[in-house]
Amino acid sequence: MSNPVLRDAVLVGICTFRRPELAATLDSLARLDPCGLPVSIAIADNDCTPSARDRVQEVAATHPLPITYLHAPEANISIARNALLDHAHATGARFLVYLDDDERAEPAWLARLVAAWKAGQQSGAGTGAVLGPVQAHYPAGAPGWMDRARAHDTLPVFGKDGAVLSGYSGNILIDLADPAARDLRFDLSRGRSGGEDSAFFADFLAAGGRIGFAPDAVVHEDVPPDRARLAWLLRRRYRMGQTHASLIARGRSRGGRLGAAGVAAAKAMACGGLALLGAARPAWRNRQIMRAALHVGAAAHLGGAPQIEIYGTAPGRTDPAPRHAPKEN
Repeated sequence: MSNPVLRDAVLVGICTFRRPELAATLDSLARLDPCGLPVSIAIADNDCTPSARDRVQEVAATHPLPITYLHAPEANISIARNALLDHAHATGARFLVYLDDDERAEPAWLARLVAAWKAGQQSGAGTGAVLGPVQAHYPAGAPGWMDRARAHDTLPVFGKDGAVLSGYSGNILIDLADPAARDLRFDLSRGRSGGEDSAFFADFLAAGGRIGFAPDAVVHEDVPPDRARLAWLLRRRYRMGQTHASLIARGRSRGGRLGAAGVAAAKAMACGGLALLGAARPAWRNRQIMRAALHVGAAAHLGGAPQIEIYGTAPGRTDPAPRHAPKEN
């Protein structure tokens, strides 16, 4: 991709697939505080038919921010993410901010992301992307340990030196003028399994990019009852382990992959032992079980197990059921 001419403007990009919660997301964006830059919104509808178009156009008619509808079929989240990336380049927006279609932004959210990016530039850190946290809210009747463990929150992973080691697409600002972001695309082969955002930001970091964190740039999401279950969380962590393993396996020999699988299996066993030791403390115990599931997923993938698909048509169905990716954390 040639280097486009970019202007200091923000595009908030939202991928959607048959989610009624999109209306609440757009409503929250109508109340944003000024961030000092022009702001627009683009919605990439990943359904096979333009099912969200009428709803988006109805909201756009009275929304204080310009809203563009994009049809980006189908049932492959990477297609929708790339459509937003292309739209940002086509409109010349320097900053692309990804937000999920079930999230609600606080009024100061965008201003805080932009301020964190400016602070990174002024400090000389050269921050080319900025993450914000995603705070989960549980339905009535959800197990108490989930809230205590904050099991559905999304936060960055930090290294020992304080650097952010990975990225996620639920709440992030990307400076498209950063050299590390140039020519990056979301991998279509990961568009049904999830982890496309992890791979994108792994490539961004490998190209010399740096990711900052704005802890006060908060967005909120409600946890549906069917996700407020340990079984769902274990499946999520298993898939995250598969994604992590697919990234660390790049360039390794078969022997190297099998060795890494052995390490992951050992870590899973250690987490299982910690869970037994903390059996009387549900939040601790289940946190360790979730960590074990992540390492099991990594070991399974490195050992040759197939990747779970979470987008597209669900098993036993002919319609593309909405199976959204959990966020990486």
